[in-house]
Amino acid sequence: MKRILTIAASDSGGGAGIQADIKTITVLGGYGLCAVTALTAQNTLNVSGVHAVPAAFVQAQLDSVLADIGADAAKTGMLYNAEIIKAVALAIDKYCIPSLVVDPVMRSKGGSHLLEDAAVAAFKELLLPRALLITPNLDEAAVLCGSPVDTLDSMKDACRAIHALGAKNVLVKGGHLEGDCIDLLFDGADFYDFARPRFATKNTHGTGCTFSAAIATGLGQGMPLREAVSRAKEFVSTAIRFSLPLGSGHGPTNHAAWTDRNAQFYTCGLELEAAVTALKQARIGRLMPEIQSNLGFALAAAEAPDDVMAYPGRIIRFEDAIMTVAAPRPGAS
Repeated sequence: MKRILTIAASDSGGGAGIQADIKTITVLGGYGLCAVTALTAQNTLNVSGVHAVPAAFVQAQLDSVLADIGADAAKTGMLYNAEIIKAVALAIDKYCIPSLVVDPVMRSKGGSHLLEDAAVAAFKELLLPRALLITPNLDEAAVLCGSPVDTLDSMKDACRAIHALGAKNVLVKGGHLEGDCIDLLFDGADFYDFARPRFATKNTHGTGCTFSAAIATGLGQGMPLREAVSRAKEFVSTAIRFSLPLGSGHGPTNHAAWTDRNAQFYTCGLELEAAVTALKQARIGRLMPEIQSNLGFALAAAEAPDDVMAYPGRIIRFEDAIMTVAAPRPGAS
């Protein structure tokens, strides 16, 4: 099991920060480690308070974890001030962390400042050159590149500008644009886009934390960058699609949806095979119509053909018997 370190703040609401990261890492099969940079008092409506952890204690957490357990990959989230950024940069160099994903958390959805203005320069100077990947949203990209980012073309310009600051790869997230959610990856030479449909929900708290944690987990597990980003995009899209309507504001995404969906497919498959076994034993072939038949089993909250398990090639008859040509699978009917 690969060791994935998250260096970020605690979210008392459980939807973002360290809590979201550990959930994501665990669900994707990694072992989650953490260094807490700040405590926040927050819920689905706002961040009402931030208590920064002293930089020396952030350093102590990193030394304790990395000297003993180590890390195959790491991600940063909310770092809050320049002193903490310096401590993180020192630890990255000291312990030679191989794959660092930097999520430049600057503001909450409610507008609260999560990175001091005075710390932006330290962020650019100390963290960006150490990042294998940085994952800004449109607002964060605008701060880093110094110009508005609100179109696909300006996302490309921002990628180039941020890459010039030292990040090896840049992923600008386009979730705040209209239409499909398109994220743009730039490796210094080529662009790659990752698009998924937009879901009609306000419950998107913690999506950035979840996305970056999922990418870091993939990198730690040995995935090439584009593969890690692709799986992470699918993971966060699933978490948004089945997000949780908790609280009165922006509810959290559903980190368990990834495994719950796979578990439902497994259960549906078992139920279908049991049903067909019973029909085979009853020898009801003579009751089967000429156009053959099928059985389908939909997942909870099914919305598309791929959410339904059925038999490829249908259930066919031969004299008094019925037969199937393959095991049930999603979208087969």
